[in-house]
Amino acid sequence: MKIGIPKESFPGEKRVMATPATVNRLTQVGWEVVVESGAGVGAGHADSEYVKAGAVIVGGNPNAGPNHQTAEIDSIRTHAWWGDVDVLAKVRAPQIFPDGTSECDGMREGTLLISFLNPDLNGALMERLAARKASALAIDKIPRISRAQKVDALSAMANIAGYRAVIEAAGRFGRFFTGQMTAAGKVPPAQVLVIGAGVAGLAAIAAAKGLGGLVRAFDVRPAVADQIKSLGAEFLTVTIEETGEGQGGYAKEMSPEFIAAEMELFRKQAAQCDIVITTAMIPGKPAPKLWLADMVQRMKPGSVVVDLAAESGGNCEWTVPGEAVVRDGVTLIGYTDLPSRMAGVASDLLGGILFNLTEEMGGSSRFGIDLDNEIVRGALALSRGNKVVPPLRKPEKDSVKTPVPAGASAPQAKSGVSAVKEAGHNGARAGTGGPGPAGHGHGSHAPAPPSRMADWTMAGFGILAALAWVGLRYHGSGEAAVGEGTRVFLEHFTVFVMAIFVGWQVIWNVTPALHTPLMSVTNATSGIILVGGIIGARAHFDVSASIALLAALFATINIVGGFMVTRRMLLMFRK
Repeated sequence: MKIGIPKESFPGEKRVMATPATVNRLTQVGWEVVVESGAGVGAGHADSEYVKAGAVIVGGNPNAGPNHQTAEIDSIRTHAWWGDVDVLAKVRAPQIFPDGTSECDGMREGTLLISFLNPDLNGALMERLAARKASALAIDKIPRISRAQKVDALSAMANIAGYRAVIEAAGRFGRFFTGQMTAAGKVPPAQVLVIGAGVAGLAAIAAAKGLGGLVRAFDVRPAVADQIKSLGAEFLTVTIEETGEGQGGYAKEMSPEFIAAEMELFRKQAAQCDIVITTAMIPGKPAPKLWLADMVQRMKPGSVVVDLAAESGGNCEWTVPGEAVVRDGVTLIGYTDLPSRMAGVASDLLGGILFNLTEEMGGSSRFGIDLDNEIVRGALALSRGNKVVPPLRKPEKDSVKTPVPAGASAPQAKSGVSAVKEAGHNGARAGTGGPGPAGHGHGSHAPAPPSRMADWTMAGFGILAALAWVGLRYHGSGEAAVGEGTRVFLEHFTVFVMAIFVGWQVIWNVTPALHTPLMSVTNATSGIILVGGIIGARAHFDVSASIALLAALFATINIVGGFMVTRRMLLMFRK
């Protein structure tokens, strides 16, 4: 399988989807990596580093820098080498140029594009990709579930954006963040307001607090109050009781009454705050207007507003996307490339996410799109040109084949995406059916889910235990044919098998998001096992005592590990 890493053509974009370290990891597991010349220059990586890591350099101009000039755009539009890769991994979505041509015109049928696509607001590009019969995986649509944290590109970039927002504000702000008392006079600390306490907001709170500012934050989701307070900030709220918790941990639109109370709160804060950082966005919709013109006018001269939602229209009424402007003495920063301003660390994180995503999809040997995998299913936007509308119905057994490489030719068996039979479903496209069960994403590349295999294994143990009990308990005339010790052993063995069977089913069907809290329960269960193991370890060594000691050992390991995981989780919410 061949994966391509192009040079970003979007003006000012310095990030790259794979660093030399990423290329090294990919080549070690069997990928052939093709990197466009100059792709890593903006992130501080020369072509020679990619070559040492095992990549093949193609096309481009290594001395062109991160921004393409007019003379280069003609070569970008052709991208002949794009037609020679199975997977194309790109940071920004392919551009459509004013003359009607597009970067994606060089893609061959069946190529899988992995990128920040924003398919809900980028319909024209999706149509172009569909015309090429390409598959598209939008990493900005990966579901926010526990198992998907390793491929959560949005959170990784939002973390950088939140931190960088504070740095940009500090560069424009004319005073210290921290308060100082000197012989020459007193300098008050900066008053910082963060609107929205998602990943970007929390990163901004931590950075502003670290610089010494007095930070307060607002969010429509009451659940984030503890996270805000744990970072040392003050949580602002309104008197109307209404939760803004949306699906997947995102915020949702609020009622007019709540918004009116929210606006009144912001107007009061505007006169007090020196720095305002807005992060509020609603997936698939333009950013809500939260910081209005009259609020900007209430702010003191020299104040700064950093609008992290500028690319989606902005939370501030006067934000100019991509620029920093001054209105009524207040600097309004609407940069849309904050992660790109820290291109080195951003590219490192994106490279790790790309590697984890390819492994999630089967690696180089079994790479394919599997609808049983909820991570892939949630991010899939196009399947060989067919639009996919989430939530996808979980495919039937007879409609999903063994995963097929995304770049497979048409005569081959349908790709793993093709849950739709063109002739048998009246031409319906993938994902147009109603919602189905979400699934757990386990066993995405095995012939049968691990849970089914475990079921049969446990059932087999149970049957053997039952047969052994019947065979040994009653023999011939029906009189007991075994001793008391054997009888007790068989009773315990039967309970043991049933406990494994029931315990496996209970634990396996727990929602992945609850696995960490489950540690507390398993610690209690392990404690019981530990006590039982100690009691069972008699003074004289025999088979029973050795099993008891083994049980005590495993229970101890489980308890120690459970406390370590729980402690790490709690440390995330401390100062």
